[in-house]
Amino acid sequence: MSDRALVVVRAGALTTVQDRGRPGYAHLGVARSGALDPGAAGLVNRLAGNGPDAAVLETTLDGCALRPRSAVTVAVAGAPCPVSVDGRPAAWGAPVAVPAGALLEVGAAVAGVRAYVAVSGGVGVAPVLGSRSTDLLSGLGPAPLAAGTVLPLGVPAGPPARVDGVPQPRPPAELVLRVTPGPRADWFTAGALRDLATRAYRVSSASNRIGLRTEGPALERARSGELPSEGMVLGAVQVPPDGRPVVFLADHPTTGGYPVIAVVRAADLAAAAQAVPGTPVRFVPVRRR
Repeated sequence: MSDRALVVVRAGALTTVQDRGRPGYAHLGVARSGALDPGAAGLVNRLAGNGPDAAVLETTLDGCALRPRSAVTVAVAGAPCPVSVDGRPAAWGAPVAVPAGALLEVGAAVAGVRAYVAVSGGVGVAPVLGSRSTDLLSGLGPAPLAAGTVLPLGVPAGPPARVDGVPQPRPPAELVLRVTPGPRADWFTAGALRDLATRAYRVSSASNRIGLRTEGPALERARSGELPSEGMVLGAVQVPPDGRPVVFLADHPTTGGYPVIAVVRAADLAAAAQAVPGTPVRFVPVRRR
């Protein structure tokens, strides 16, 4: 029987195992987690012949290098990056056959932040609360990859997709986030609400899977003091004491005491996963649906 496993040769800056996450546990203090760019993660699974729940690898900025112990099909998409097998260029955004023992190199992103790597059969680490995702805040799921880590692989569900390549949206030149004001908009001055909707912000280099931090004008509070801790949701725009908005992403805390001035539409968060530091951010207020 073949040894269905993947050896990590180079882990990269931050490479984690992700799937569609573990929803439904916020009451236990556990965030959903999962791939920050679910569209890209779903795409590489389809290309590799996996089902939608298969776990993939999410890389950050500088990719990773992997050596399968048996022949596999892989697909890389998300942030555009060079891909090679044993030093020979291979396709990005298409199924690629990788022989047993060959070195798959996923290079540094040439645009965007996060690339996704699917392997036929999916990454078969043990699920925790129904998900194989790494949650950086709670520590649930497998640890971020390190050189020498051996990842088990599942059994292939089907053949790879019969395509030469697929269209993929490029990372945003400007991150436009539609927001619904509240629930604590009344904790801020009218000028702060106007600033959020009209002033220029940029993605901070301190951003991570927990939250997208911004640089720009501080939002002035109308009230002093702090709130008792209350529930936090994906996309919440929390304002800490420095006044700079933070957009909560997949590994966000489930409670917090800083006021939430608005909530980002879920459909806009995938673009946030690919916005490099320095990307302009524009918050656009919209009505509740």
